[in-house]
Amino acid sequence: MMASFGHGTRRHPRTRGRTGSRSGPDRATLGIIGVICAVAGFFTLGIILGPAAIVCGWLAMGRSWTGTRSLPALVAVVLGAIDTLLAVIFLAGAAGSGYGMF
Repeated sequence: MMASFGHGTRRHPRTRGRTGSRSGPDRATLGIIGVICAVAGFFTLGIILGPAAIVCGWLAMGRSWTGTRSLPALVAVVLGAIDTLLAVIFLAGAAGSGYGMF
């Protein structure tokens, strides 16, 4: 009898195994990274860290608004949006007139 060399050991070869995909960070980690980026963005580089927090939060939510969302993911998206908005307002005020923010 010939050895099968792995053929037939799994019925669906393209499905993930028991451990799932380990090619990237899981959703909980992305949510926490997003919150850290959002909080750090309030103090420095908000124009960069704000969108990074939004992207991390969005990926942590599974790229969908429906279903159950983890709290860190939602916080990352909201704080990232506020952070980005404040950075854009600050940059527009600094570039607009020489009188400061308003």
